[in-house]
Amino acid sequence: MTASMPKDAFFEVSDGARLHGRRYAPTGEPKGLVICLPGLTRNERDFDGVAPIVAALGFDVIALSLRGRARSSYADYKTYHPAQYRDDVLAVLESLNATSAIFIGTSLGGITTMLVAETAAARIRAAIINDVGPELAPEGIARIMEYMAARPDAPTEMTFEEAKAAVRAINDVAFPHADDAFWDAFTRRTFREIDGGRWKLDYDPGISKALAELGPAPALAPGWAALAKVPTLLVRGAISDLLSTDIVERMREARPGFDYVEAEDVGHAPMLTEPEVVRAIKAFLAKV
Repeated sequence: MTASMPKDAFFEVSDGARLHGRRYAPTGEPKGLVICLPGLTRNERDFDGVAPIVAALGFDVIALSLRGRARSSYADYKTYHPAQYRDDVLAVLESLNATSAIFIGTSLGGITTMLVAETAAARIRAAIINDVGPELAPEGIARIMEYMAARPDAPTEMTFEEAKAAVRAINDVAFPHADDAFWDAFTRRTFREIDGGRWKLDYDPGISKALAELGPAPALAPGWAALAKVPTLLVRGAISDLLSTDIVERMREARPGFDYVEAEDVGHAPMLTEPEVVRAIKAFLAKV
């Protein structure tokens, strides 16, 4: 059996902002709620591959775009910070009358999940953290800061092929064996089409300003430690420049016993549809 097509969902959060998401109905008897949170400049479309897989297992899946991304509200750039994203996600849970959820967080989404754990661990039934930890490898942060600093000077509008070339120039290091169809899909998840067949980045440029002024994240060690209270699966891209093997070892020392999988020949961050990752996710969800 396959999951149904997703439906749009909107959630009111603080300061008048509204988050958009895609909701995937579960197949069969519902087993619980899953919240998917994307990376820094990403949006709910990054979960187009894995969300139907999870819904087909019987989970009610909501893939969210954080504020300033895709169809979620653009806001004061100073609110583009993980602590605000944490509060927004908690507001979504309140609007759903959900006592807890399974979280799937990629990069910034994983950071947000750790902050939720620190603040309200009981709201997390289980967590899948994708290619991020309580420490951020300096080489990965340097790469992210470099391309984010350059993006405000990029052309506002591009052809699709120009957009695809820009996406590939930044992300080819993470997906060295990806084919052209992969880059087509990646571009459509990163850009949105506007009038006249032109494409523009699908996030608020204020995110770059917030990153430069406010930094990438607050202290995350307490959040990672708080996840010891719930089942956790850590996903790492085997060639990731943000989550090193040394960081993973320190994560094990601080919070032993979590499940772990590496996506072969993938960097930051796995798409969660890699065969070994899908197997790990299915096995993990079967026991939570």
